[in-house]
This record gives sequence, structure tokens and C-alpha cells, in this order.
Amino acid sequence: MIGRPARPLLAALLGSAVAILAPAAQEGPAGSPAIADAVEASAVITPIPSSLGADPDRVDIGRMLFSDTRLSRRGDRACITCHDIRTNGASAVPRNVTTDGTPVPRNTPTVFNAALNFRLGWAGDIPTLKDQAELALTQPEFLGGSWPRILDTVRADPALAARFRSAYGREADREAVVDAINSFERHLLTPDSRFDRWLRGDARAITEAEQRGFALFRGIGCSACHQGVNVGGNLFEKVGIFVTIPNKTAEVLRVPSLRNVAVTAPYFDDGGIATLPEAVRLMARVQLGRELTTTQIASIVAFLGTLTGSYEGHPVTVPPATPPGPPPTDDHRP
Repeated sequence: MIGRPARPLLAALLGSAVAILAPAAQEGPAGSPAIADAVEASAVITPIPSSLGADPDRVDIGRMLFSDTRLSRRGDRACITCHDIRTNGASAVPRNVTTDGTPVPRNTPTVFNAALNFRLGWAGDIPTLKDQAELALTQPEFLGGSWPRILDTVRADPALAARFRSAYGREADREAVVDAINSFERHLLTPDSRFDRWLRGDARAITEAEQRGFALFRGIGCSACHQGVNVGGNLFEKVGIFVTIPNKTAEVLRVPSLRNVAVTAPYFDDGGIATLPEAVRLMARVQLGRELTTTQIASIVAFLGTLTGSYEGHPVTVPPATPPGPPPTDDHRP
């Protein structure tokens, strides 16, 4: 959010999105201003794909592992404990706790659409999904498991062991376990947001007020950092360009995705901001040097609400204040 890049550069970075999406725009009336706006917008943001081609059998195994508390050191937590895929892919608390009960250093990002980010973690210090799965399974602040125990658990479960042999042609090993979890994470996409439907040519998918919010979002420079398929997640930026956020020091972080942002409070890497309007106000001030009016903030928030998608046909929602426990590990539906 440091200024609006030149359109030729942005088009080069994002590919020929206009050419790709132009046929979909023909669903609307020829020459429609709304359709023309959508085609132009596709040079900034592109729709989430419905699939990344993950193998269905490996996805099913990864789904089981994602909710399996037996993989953790104490048998009391799983990936879904902090990344609740039944709601928003994260949790409602500013910071989750480690295996010993102390808060983790940063707010938990949503796992939805994480496969579309160029790096992972708030600091962008996790290069790949594979690296992330390894850390999540074994680091004390997360599941705190050990590979000997994880593999013994999986191999001793007849249903899981049979699935691994069928999907991988061998018994479960470290590489296969990580790949199964990664396959499931690549499946955790939330397509079909109203904004994406608008990009694809549905002129009625978003309101005129929401379109004005998007125009303001672009016009003041937010889209310089928040763009591409994930509306962020594809570059680093210093947080605190003009001024610093109160009680925080300026640092360089991975720009977060704004997909599903209306339902993923609290905000920022420390989870210190409770509401989306306040997050928008602060970002405009510290990143763009702008003081937005209440009306302008409401307009941008209205646009951001159109970025909420669906997972497996169900809208992404706000999680409960008290997170539910993990579902049964043999349940294939989150």
C-alpha cells in the first residue's frame, strides 16, 4: 500500500488477466459499463480457481490428518484446533496458545487460500507448504509431535494405513504424511465470492456502492500491495511507512491476503485490532499517509465484504468465541 503501480507493470506481474477473463464478461450486455469495469478490475485482482488439481485420495487422507489429535505431543490438539475450517480457517482469539499454554508470538492466519501465497507466516519466513507442515507437526508451539510417534500412529491405524498404501503405493512415511496434509491444504480454496462472480461477468453480483468501494480501494493505493488472486500474499512490505501503529515497531512483513477478511477478525499480526473499519483506518494512516473519513472507510469495508468466498459450497463464516473441539478423525466432512 505504498502507491499505485503503473498499469503496464501490474499487468505484466499478473499475466494477461484481461484477455483470460474477457470471454466471461460477454455474459453481460455488450458494452455494459459494469462489465467494462470488471474487465479492467481483472488487471488488479483475479478470481480464485475452483481447484489446484490436488489428488482426491490424498486430499481425503490429509483431511483426516488435519483433524487428528493423536499426532500431537499430548494428544489434545490438531491443525483444526487453531485453523477452524468449519468457519474461517483461523480462530476468534488474538493469539492461540502453545502446547504449554503460553500465547504464540503472532495471530493465526487463515489456512484458506494459503496455497496461493508466495510464502507463509506473517514474516514470510516459511518458504513452502511442505516447510509449514513440518513445523506445525513437530514444533513445541504447535502440535509438538515427533516423527517416530506420528508414523507409528498412522501405521497402526488400519483405515489410515490402507489409504496410504492405496494413494502412495507404500506404507506411510514422513514424505507421504507431509504430502497428504499439503494436498488437503491445496484443496482449502474459497472460490465464488461475489467479487469473483462480478469479475467473471455477473454484473449484479456486487452493488454500485461496493463497486465505488473498490474504486476507492484502488484510487488511494491499497491495491499496490493487495492485488493478484489472493488480494495480497505475494510480496513483502514495511508496516509503518508514514507512521508506526501505536505500541508497535515498524517491520517488514508478508502482505496478508484480504480474501475473507470480513470474517477473519481480529486483525494484524498481533491480533490487536478488533474490527475491520479500525483496521482500514489504521492501514490508510500508516501505509498511505491518509486520514479517511467515516464514509470512505465504510465504502472500502463494503467492498472488502464482497471478497468472502465459500468452502465446499458453504460460505466462510465468523468463528464462535469459544472454538468447538475437533470433529471425529474418521469424519470426512469438516
